[in-house]
Amino acid sequence: MDTSIEREDRLMMLESLKNVFWILVFPGLLFTVFLGLAASWLVRKVSALVQWRVGPPVYQPFADVMKLMGKEIMIPERSNRTVFIAAPLIGFSGVLLLAAVLWGAVVAPAKMPLGDVIVALYLTVFPSLALILGSSASGSPHSSIGTAREMKLVISYELPLVLALIVVLAKSGGNLSLAELASRTPVLSISGCIAFIVALFCVQAKLGFTPFDMAEAETELAGGVLLEYSGGLLAVWKLMQAMMLVTLPLFLVMVFLGGFHPSVWAGIGKYVLVLVLVILIKNTNPRVRTDQAMRFFWIYCGVIMVVAVVLASLGAYFYIEWL
Repeated sequence: MDTSIEREDRLMMLESLKNVFWILVFPGLLFTVFLGLAASWLVRKVSALVQWRVGPPVYQPFADVMKLMGKEIMIPERSNRTVFIAAPLIGFSGVLLLAAVLWGAVVAPAKMPLGDVIVALYLTVFPSLALILGSSASGSPHSSIGTAREMKLVISYELPLVLALIVVLAKSGGNLSLAELASRTPVLSISGCIAFIVALFCVQAKLGFTPFDMAEAETELAGGVLLEYSGGLLAVWKLMQAMMLVTLPLFLVMVFLGGFHPSVWAGIGKYVLVLVLVILIKNTNPRVRTDQAMRFFWIYCGVIMVVAVVLASLGAYFYIEWL
């Protein structure tokens, strides 16, 4: 007969295997990577159709990543080798953890910690910080220009994004649980709608899409922050960006649009809606300068978000839901 210690060890091992499966297979790494590559194909396909081109086949993002995996990794001579190699792994790990937190709030909300929305907000910064670390460690002058632009962009959009989250917290009575926030729909109020629109622009900048793609700017910097990356390391960056196409819109869906309520199909429809809005913004705007992006986020979005926070606070104090 098994002793109690052996049973406890077996239960701990099963729990560990379950956590590994959760992070690496479903709904973690493999599931999110597959959805992300499919979403990146959709972005490229729609962009091509807008420009009267045929666009890539559906398997193209998968083929691109596999091709990069088979190529040699070139490390610049003057680079900080350790940071240069570690940066994409740090960014990828951050997005993977963000995916685990978000999907956890969808699949198993009862097991999520109380302040998971704060954890999710912190994890959204990891990809940008990893880009800054990797490009600054490459030793390339073109990458250094991209690094400076990325740093200014991060400083610009983080404040409006935090203010948008404050609006949601004010509407929810200060609740910090993603699962609880996903049961509400703050976008149906005036302040919540303003916060959602501003957060959407912040997500556009986090994704590095037009009009906020000045850090890569292929026509100016030949890739900017990613200029010196190749082979498997560049493939990790591409996978990270593909996963961000899943996690960042999903974060907006969970916080502003009511999550996967009342059904899974409703949640999928909300995600597709956010992705379509991102694609529309990408294909209907030219690239802006860094100073224009900073002015947009700090002055216009910042002032609008202060007004939204005041409205949300008044609505919470006087129990006015639509405010």
